[in-house]
Amino acid sequence: MENVGKTPGNMLENGKLAPMSEWIKGLPEWLDLPEPRGFRPKRRVRTVWISDLHLGTRGCNAQMLLDFLASIECETLYLVGDIVDGWRLSRGWYWPDAHNEVVRRVLKMAHRGTRVVLIAGNHDEMLRPYAGMTFGGVELALDTIHVTADGRRLLVTHGDGFDGVVLYARWLAFLGDAAYEVLLKANRWVNLVRRQFKLPYWSLSAYMKKRVKNAVQFICDFEEAVAHAARDMGVDGVVCGHIHCAEIRQIGDVTYYNDGDWVESCTALVEDFCGAMSIVDWAAEQARLNPAPVAQTELAPPATAPVPQAEPVA
Repeated sequence: MENVGKTPGNMLENGKLAPMSEWIKGLPEWLDLPEPRGFRPKRRVRTVWISDLHLGTRGCNAQMLLDFLASIECETLYLVGDIVDGWRLSRGWYWPDAHNEVVRRVLKMAHRGTRVVLIAGNHDEMLRPYAGMTFGGVELALDTIHVTADGRRLLVTHGDGFDGVVLYARWLAFLGDAAYEVLLKANRWVNLVRRQFKLPYWSLSAYMKKRVKNAVQFICDFEEAVAHAARDMGVDGVVCGHIHCAEIRQIGDVTYYNDGDWVESCTALVEDFCGAMSIVDWAAEQARLNPAPVAQTELAPPATAPVPQAEPVA
């Protein structure tokens, strides 16, 4: 690809980065390649929210995310923070092909007419200075307002601004991140064993989080803090990520939505064309679509079993 004459100084138009097609000559050919035909029709929705992909870490379930993105068509896709894990990449490089494919898929969606908005989180805070710019059809923002099909106004934000640990004790956040990484490593080994027995994906880290009293209290306090801030802004609801717990909950006059993550739960939040919102649990859907095979002993005797012989007629 070559620049078409614009320099970094004149790539800005009205304070925003000019569309990539205007200053890059020859877009990658793969952007226009046709999609492979699937066996199932795509799910058509108005809006999709996903967050906490943590690309650049071994905990990212990139293949499941690719399957989900290939299964949907939407008008708007919100990437609600922690898409790339800059914290982890700063300690050591890890970037397999599947993570490249996630980036390709998102850029293809933007190229083909989906509005893609990336909200910077705390793990990809290196993107925050570029808020307001557009790269490859992807809009960067610190937060934004989404208007649903039925007219409700929702604040879309990653949510780390409401996390006292991240705000006031950054060293403690990094310590918790290291402990969390150990738990995710154990999670990979657990699921490696489960795959050997043809069992579906299961999150050890999510299981532990829901059973630790302090973690449950933190999540509850976080949700209420986010909802109260949204109420003060005069919006009808708030969509966030950050705590890796998918949830739809009414808190006073505000509806709290959390789209979950793609490290533990593999969930997304979707809006249909009437404005109704729901959580997609992709791991559960995949388990239903691909159930574990039933043991042979529950079906029929093995083919090698001896066949009873008839008694000879006298």
